[in-house]
Amino acid sequence: MRARRYAPLALAATGLVALVVAAVLVFQSGDDRGAPGGLAGAAPAAAPASDDTAGMSLHDAPRELPELRFTDGSGKPLSLADFRGKLVLLNLWATWCGPCREEMPTLDRLQAELGGPDFEVVALSIDRAGIAVVDAFYAEIGVKNLARYIDDSGKVAQQLNALGLPTTLLLDREGREIARHVGPAEWDRPAMVAFFRRQLGQDPGALLRQAAVMHADARTMRAVSGSTSPSMYRLAISEEGSR
Repeated sequence: MRARRYAPLALAATGLVALVVAAVLVFQSGDDRGAPGGLAGAAPAAAPASDDTAGMSLHDAPRELPELRFTDGSGKPLSLADFRGKLVLLNLWATWCGPCREEMPTLDRLQAELGGPDFEVVALSIDRAGIAVVDAFYAEIGVKNLARYIDDSGKVAQQLNALGLPTTLLLDREGREIARHVGPAEWDRPAMVAFFRRQLGQDPGALLRQAAVMHADARTMRAVSGSTSPSMYRLAISEEGSR
């Protein structure tokens, strides 16, 4: 009699455990159809390193990257070497990644504000379906400033050890990784834009340009007065920084 009394309770407990296990499996798998290499469609956002960087913390030292190959919207083969001389924000994303879709407009606005000869947002899709789905998505949300780049092999994500999407790397002018952020971000928020502007100002190339200006002005002063004034160096730096 006692065994028959506890039998329904045992069955209920077993059913509850099965439901919990199933829920955990569904939560872990998500909707990752089309994701190469087992990438999750929604990577957890990293804890912010500071209010200024909004989660993009600088590495202690630049990190060399492997040779990354992909194509542009016309099918032209490219590599990171094609972007040397620029500060690059390399964003790995896909159209099937929900957080990627949400943050894309902020990347587009960031490119509109800072994009040029010294800075570029490289939004690199890893969609296996090809550039057509990228074109359709850009048209859907009204992207106007981002160029189209794609790696439909998924190799770049593997080479960079990207554990989820979106994953975003900041590269210096030599193509080395100087910062990384995993998860979505509001890339055009004022604090983030200020962070990128500081990195542009601290770039070694800018320092070399300042040094060239100082030496040129010093030579001019020596030709005029036969001496070099320390104030000339300060003036040269100040003028270059204001350009």
